[in-house]
Amino acid sequence: MPTLSEIRDDVRAALARDPAARSTAEVILFYPGFHARLAHRLAHALHRRGVPLVPRGIMHIARFFTGIEIHPGATIGPRFFIDHGMGVVIGETAEIGAGVTLYQGVTLGGSSTRRAKRHPTLRENVVVGAGAKVIGAIEIGENARIGAGSVVVTNVPANATVVGVPGHIVAFHDDSNGVIQRLPDPEWERLNDLDRRMQELHELVAHLEDHLAGLHEDHHGVGLRTED
Repeated sequence: MPTLSEIRDDVRAALARDPAARSTAEVILFYPGFHARLAHRLAHALHRRGVPLVPRGIMHIARFFTGIEIHPGATIGPRFFIDHGMGVVIGETAEIGAGVTLYQGVTLGGSSTRRAKRHPTLRENVVVGAGAKVIGAIEIGENARIGAGSVVVTNVPANATVVGVPGHIVAFHDDSNGVIQRLPDPEWERLNDLDRRMQELHELVAHLEDHLAGLHEDHHGVGLRTED
């Protein structure tokens, strides 16, 4: 069952990670992520004791009021924070470490219908951006960051930043010193190269149009002088 210390940690996590949060009372009264987590603590405790139906019923009601769907079987560590929260889905075998942050529209989904580990494992201090989909029994290493709208279907190492569809690593960061090591992004480089070539083509076409316009004016002038 949820303890007062755990609930206090949830409130502190919201206050620390959301600059819009002004007070403990505001978090307790008006934060759907906090309400969903509180309901999940109770439902998960009953689920582990083998209580039928009631855990699912608790989370079903919580989803109605918060827009957040968490299976009672999901394992969630302390200082978990869901910002905004609408549309978040966390599957049955998902495992979430301490200090994880999820934004609205995140899905921690399964890629199999087998009754086995089929949902992601998120290690400590992972941040998953709005609308991102993390699918399958994969592992996201500690301090990793998943960009908004990304689709991740493979393991992500610690301290990596992942973006895109499918998700690919674009940087590694070290929060201890603030250093970010950016990696080459071939797709972005190809897009930049294509944009540069398109600009060159536009300039070439403009130059040809000016040249043809000059030839037309010269020809028209010669015709007028001939008639005179």
